[in-house]
Amino acid sequence: MKLRRVLALTAVSAFALPLAACGNKQEVVTHGHTEGSYLNVGGLTYQVQISRQLNPNDVTDRSYLVQVPEFERELGPDESWFAVFVTAFNESDEAHPSATEFEIVDTQDTVYRPIQLGEDNVFAYRPAEVEAGEQNPPMNSAAANNPTVNGGLLLFKVKNDSFDNRPLELRIHAAEGTPEEAAVDLDV
Repeated sequence: MKLRRVLALTAVSAFALPLAACGNKQEVVTHGHTEGSYLNVGGLTYQVQISRQLNPNDVTDRSYLVQVPEFERELGPDESWFAVFVTAFNESDEAHPSATEFEIVDTQDTVYRPIQLGEDNVFAYRPAEVEAGEQNPPMNSAAANNPTVNGGLLLFKVKNDSFDNRPLELRIHAAEGTPEEAAVDLDV
């Protein structure tokens, strides 16, 4: 009986000690192994809502391809459209600028940067000053209230070979002036 009590107290102590050390500190996360992970960059918390290849012949997917610059509209025979939908949350008490630079990198270090979409693409990610307690894209925007995916659209042209060189990693660079970066493995 005495041995059982000692073992129980030892087990409780072993679990309680690490929890007591945590306190109220929020862990800073700069790498996620799956979409949905929360990443801390430049005072904001980013989350990839979803990533996927787009089919330009699909009615819904065509709406994401609105206002692709003319020189970018054609896909090569070895390319696909790839969309990443991301949201930045400001959980702090002060405003922070959202990231202006993103890139996808495959395991062969091939780097892809998003295509700059025109102003009429209501789903496009737009860098912005994110006020305390707010998010980018804003809650009342088409991008945040999309029935199929939420988040601002980052559109990439990706070589089909890169889908074999997984995981693809989305890198998020903090707004100018801070060297912070985070990355998440995309579910392709």
